[in-house]
Amino acid sequence: MTDRVDGFDLEHHGDLEVGGGLVDLAVNVRAGTPPAWLLDEITAGLTDLASYPRQDAALAALAARHGCAPEQILLTAGAAEAFVLIARAFRPKHPVVVHPQFTEPEAALRSAGHLVDRVVLRPEDGFVLDPRLVPADADLVVIGNPTNPTSVLHPADELRELARPDRILVVDEAFMDAVAGEPESLVGASIPGLVVIRSLTKTWGLAGLRIGYVVAAAGLIEQLAAVQPHWPVSTPALAAAIACSNERAMAESAAAALELDRQRAHLLAGLGVGPGVGLGLGEGVSTYGVPRGPFVLVHVEGAAAVREALRERGYAVRRGDTFPGLGPDWLRIAVRPEEITDGFLNVWRDVFG
Repeated sequence: MTDRVDGFDLEHHGDLEVGGGLVDLAVNVRAGTPPAWLLDEITAGLTDLASYPRQDAALAALAARHGCAPEQILLTAGAAEAFVLIARAFRPKHPVVVHPQFTEPEAALRSAGHLVDRVVLRPEDGFVLDPRLVPADADLVVIGNPTNPTSVLHPADELRELARPDRILVVDEAFMDAVAGEPESLVGASIPGLVVIRSLTKTWGLAGLRIGYVVAAAGLIEQLAAVQPHWPVSTPALAAAIACSNERAMAESAAAALELDRQRAHLLAGLGVGPGVGLGLGEGVSTYGVPRGPFVLVHVEGAAAVREALRERGYAVRRGDTFPGLGPDWLRIAVRPEEITDGFLNVWRDVFG
């Protein structure tokens, strides 16, 4: 059942845009993944499917990666399950979601019966967070970093200002490993009430496997685990968590993040856009803020017609009007290797005449 709140379809996701032979620029999963070595690690454990999954090794691997204790990590069936657990485990009186952002957290909170307040960041401010916008009495705050769909990376010090002794601060870092060096990550930070959500889906191409995790104080992890079903993560997903935490994976992830920076710059240069001003390709085409994730958010006059024209020419991009704080004139475009981007840009130029 579609969850429409104030006209926004909170359950619409980029995968609904693709299909029919379209080139996918709507889903934020790194191209060419999962790599062959990761597939080998996952399939090597398929002979153990008769046994119930055991998480010990995966928890130890992730704890070693982030320099924390295994008791501070909860494995989940993708980051999406983490939002459902948060909505079930905690009983906030005034939950606040900072938008525009991934809609699943708000949808999960509303589904659990919570009355959700919104703080909406403005494009003219570059979608930059001002901690003072969050109500002082908010006892659960959700924000993405870098944020989907704006691609803005918030400074860790700004997020720290959101912390309160009586507040749960949820930071969705599903795309943080796509940022070179992860300079603004809060994993392992000593912040009261901090809950960090991570995903292995985007960088490693594991959307179909469903594997993510939460990093938080042991007491918060216990609360979340209490409302989680038994054996939530499959044996192949556990193998992926272990494989994606070793030195080889970390080196490949770091290299991929640097490559992503170059690919994103290539896309932006081809679009001919700069912060807050339309340049080059089409009157009224602009970006706002500084994109740091594996996607860019573009303001385009008549975006719905542009999106359909792109589909007719073989390219799928993500509509923006399902995100609170945006409207019908926004598109999200995934960053891809240059050869894919160049093909898209040729079609983009054709659409704009």
